[in-house]
Amino acid sequence: MIHRSRLVALAACTALSLSFGPALAQSNRNLILFVPDGLRSLKVTPETAPTMAAIRDKGVNFANPHSLFPTFTMANASGLSTGHFLGDTGTFSNTIYAGVPIQSAAGSVTPFIENDAILGEVDKHFEGNFVDEDSILVAARNQGFSTAAIGKVGPTLMFDHTERTGEKTITVDDATGSPSGIPLSQQMKDELTKLGLPLAAPARGDNGKVGDNKTPGTLAANLVQQGYFADVVAKAVLPMFKARNKPFVLVFWSRDPDGTQHNQGDSLLKVEPGINGPTSLAAIKNADDNLASLRKALEELGLADTTDIVVSADHGFSTISKESKTSPAAQAKYADVPEGMLPGGFLAIDLSKALALPLADPDNKNAAVADGTYPKRGNGLIGNDAAKPDVVVASNGGSDLIYLPSKDRALAQKVVDALLKQDYISGLFLDSDLGAIPGTLPMSAINMQGASRTPRPSIVVNFRSYSTGCAQPVLCTVEVADTGLQQGQGMHGSFSRADTMNFMAAMGPSFKKGFVNDAPVSNADIGKTIADVLGLKIPFKGSLQGRVIGEALPGGTEPDVKSWTEKGQPSPEGLTTTLMGQSVGTQRYFDAAGFEGRTVGLIEYKKAASR
Repeated sequence: MIHRSRLVALAACTALSLSFGPALAQSNRNLILFVPDGLRSLKVTPETAPTMAAIRDKGVNFANPHSLFPTFTMANASGLSTGHFLGDTGTFSNTIYAGVPIQSAAGSVTPFIENDAILGEVDKHFEGNFVDEDSILVAARNQGFSTAAIGKVGPTLMFDHTERTGEKTITVDDATGSPSGIPLSQQMKDELTKLGLPLAAPARGDNGKVGDNKTPGTLAANLVQQGYFADVVAKAVLPMFKARNKPFVLVFWSRDPDGTQHNQGDSLLKVEPGINGPTSLAAIKNADDNLASLRKALEELGLADTTDIVVSADHGFSTISKESKTSPAAQAKYADVPEGMLPGGFLAIDLSKALALPLADPDNKNAAVADGTYPKRGNGLIGNDAAKPDVVVASNGGSDLIYLPSKDRALAQKVVDALLKQDYISGLFLDSDLGAIPGTLPMSAINMQGASRTPRPSIVVNFRSYSTGCAQPVLCTVEVADTGLQQGQGMHGSFSRADTMNFMAAMGPSFKKGFVNDAPVSNADIGKTIADVLGLKIPFKGSLQGRVIGEALPGGTEPDVKSWTEKGQPSPEGLTTTLMGQSVGTQRYFDAAGFEGRTVGLIEYKKAASR
């Protein structure tokens, strides 16, 4: 077990909890949070996504949206579910360094946490709740609301990951019906059986085909699996909630367009059309159709007038580049990587060579990574003893995490020096405890240092991005990505504006009508605002929180917004990590960051770019 001393904080939270009184629902309103995973804001039009466009145009258009960085699914799920930034939740990316072997991840110390069993085991290692903050679903069910989370495995469970019985919150995801999934209550089993719906979620089928360097990936959206989830909500869960005659909160996490954009086979090894081909457009329509079916069910059940609908994508999206002129990993030859392109795990390989230390694979029982091969999932343990590595690389995609378990400042300097020599790097963020190193900015500047329980990264690495030249650069952004996917497929995670610019909208009795909100809004704000409009009382431990989006609520006034730029000290090579953002009062929003000329959106902010 990993423990931290926080007696004062726990005592304060206990006092807060005691002051809340009986656990009763404080609102007669319902709320659905619909998350179209990986949906870019500017891709939503009346033609591509009519349901979401209608919600945006008739309700609140969050025209200045922000994903949390690193722009990954689980990181943003933690923000949406708790209203806190990553420095508090410790959900720093999809793959993190746990500090201990996770048996449900085949003993790896770098688990990919989009997995119900892995989330449960990580919780156990960190005092029962690795996020250490109550979510909106936990607060809602404690205060008398009916609660459900349906959709993509991993982020769906994040909304109530410590409730693993299926009795208090209905949880249906990819793992439903399997030994690793959250069980269905008997009532849910009876309802699904009566409706002729399976008790096990269907697989992705053709949509799950990744392809390889010679075979294109999928040409199909995730229709069958998401159709099942939508049916479960519309035909079983919503009627059940209506029959209970009390308010509800429901989360629907749509894998599309994310899953399809990752795997799409429209652009094998080519950066154009990349994620702008017909398969990706079909995925956007699929997510929109799912939301339409939920809205139709609300209308038929007489729940539309009392139900708020909040739509917030977790992040934007980009096309993958696997090109580098400086990387030793790209110069090696591999059996299944096109010559001259970066393999998955290139960052771990390049750091191993720069530090002249062995590289081991945490996802292959710590086996040594031989020349001409690469780590199975891209993660790496660097040092003479894989059980006690000097450097840990958690590979994620458009950005990576580097951990230095010893917190050695001299080693940090060597790692930074090595990274600054690579053309695929665009910005480095350093744990403040390691001091200041030219070429970097502190992680505290981006809300990644707080009250987290999981090990904090020592260095966050942002990868280079560029535009292929379309009229809206955020719609044709390409990013170097540390992934096993191919050039031309899709990825996210970078600090480009293409990845931070997610789609957001809301409508319902709690929100203004026909309002364009030009003030910056983040996924952490969405979590805080949901809690506010439903009257949820949530104790907190960390202080890195979003704000209630008061200007979007009836009677709310538009806040003053300020733009700013923060620069680190330049490196000897003249590279300066630059961070650009906006502020509403003391709340900071991050548009883009990196090195000049290597990150899309690293320019003076223009409101027109968010429309």
